[in-house]
Amino acid sequence: MARIAGVNIPTNKRVEIALTYIFGIGQTAASDICKKAGIASITRVHDLTEDTIAKVRQIIEAEHKVEGELRSEIAMNIKRLVDLGCYRGLRHRKRLPLRGQRTHSNARTRKGKRIAIAGKKKVTK
Repeated sequence: MARIAGVNIPTNKRVEIALTYIFGIGQTAASDICKKAGIASITRVHDLTEDTIAKVRQIIEAEHKVEGELRSEIAMNIKRLVDLGCYRGLRHRKRLPLRGQRTHSNARTRKGKRIAIAGKKKVTK
């Protein structure tokens, strides 16, 4: 099992797909890394030599922010917005959607489970 950027990548998958298991590397970045390392698109991880794995590691370290470094940068960006008290920071603080989504009838994933409001009854006519 190859270990790149602190992540065990699956051995039976193609290299392009296996690299996406690393946080911060998507399909486009994975295909770019494979091109720079000179790896064919159909190559499986278990077919790679130690030299090519080292080359992939070196490319990722030099050109991409991944895993812990990227997670801490994202957390710092969110903390900065919350500390500023700007609109997006307030939405983060209240755990509501930030990008203009509707919250009256949707946003259950972000808001959590429904909470019953005590004492509110339907008016019948």
